Amino acid sequence: MDEAVLRTLAPAVIGILVRRGVDFATAEDAVQDALVEAVRAWPTDPPRDPKGWLVAVSWRKFLDAARADTSRRRREALVELEPTPAPGEPVDDTLALYFLCAHPSLTPASAVALTLRAVGGLTTRQIARAYLVPETTMAQRISRAKRTVTGVRFNQPGDVSTVLRVLYLVFNEGHSGDVDLAAEAIRLTRQLAARIRHEEVAGLLALMLLHHARRPARTATGGRLVPLAEQDRGLWDRHLIAEGVQVLQNALARDRLGEFQAQAAVAALHADARTTEETDWVQIVEWYDELVRLTDSPVARLNRAVAVGEADGPRAGLAALVDLDPTLPRYAAVAAHLHERDGDLVTAARLYAEAARAALSHPEVDHLTRQAARLNALRR
Repeated sequence: MDEAVLRTLAPAVIGILVRRGVDFATAEDAVQDALVEAVRAWPTDPPRDPKGWLVAVSWRKFLDAARADTSRRRREALVELEPTPAPGEPVDDTLALYFLCAHPSLTPASAVALTLRAVGGLTTRQIARAYLVPETTMAQRISRAKRTVTGVRFNQPGDVSTVLRVLYLVFNEGHSGDVDLAAEAIRLTRQLAARIRHEEVAGLLALMLLHHARRPARTATGGRLVPLAEQDRGLWDRHLIAEGVQVLQNALARDRLGEFQAQAAVAALHADARTTEETDWVQIVEWYDELVRLTDSPVARLNRAVAVGEADGPRAGLAALVDLDPTLPRYAAVAAHLHERDGDLVTAARLYAEAARAALSHPEVDHLTRQAARLNALRR
């Protein structure tokens, strides 16, 4: 291993971390830790991209240190600063790009799609899946957005709501396990929450923290998906949950409810329950009612049907599905769950198998296939 190469790369990596918003001293510490790991690992397993390796490991070192300092992160999330950074404050190029790509000349939907593709690094297929549209439709939308901004100077920042939509979709894609972008989305949303006083920015940050707190319990050995009801709640990050709840409470106190705050309230109720049986499903249904009122989203209606099934029984949940499109992603899986709870194992097994065929991620396919096999075995 050439130590001169490491010395040459170190300043560039520190510069990258500083541009991401890390203060210089912290960035230097993180890079030094990464260099120590490089000295240990490279002789037997040299990376193809040394600089990329150092950036990734340095960033991980920084995140590990940041997570350990929960009280500092809580203060950072709650502080209210002016939208314009103070002189000398590190400017995050990535967050600035999110705002610039949400250009006023684009519709919100096109701006989100373009930003996810150009800045978020998602594929057209991943973006189409997030929007519940065919890949060809999303490809056309992105192409039109690119044509619209051809020759346009990206010097007019877009609105906050469009940027929040992008951050939410990036987090969801990273959270699915397909691409590890969840931590990056949280980082950018933290930074945005620290700069502007906006209820939905705080709501989105709370939602991300509460969902991310459950991440260690979501998968078992071999990547097997673990449903919420079966998760080991002792693995949930209680510090992140406490932070998320505090951020949410501060947002709700401003009495300007938005969709991210409503979603975060649902997540907080799940996080507050010590067991599945203690979950306050009645209140969760009420929050989904608010979410449906705010968005009229089919996904919100689908999730509401699950909550109704828990609060009022599986037949009430099935009744809540009647007006929804059966081709909606996860519809078959939700219907299977409700039919199983109602004792109709034949229909439930068929729907689990149908849901497995339509699933897009390997862990989800595996989980749904196992569910169908379990019910078929019970019927023998």
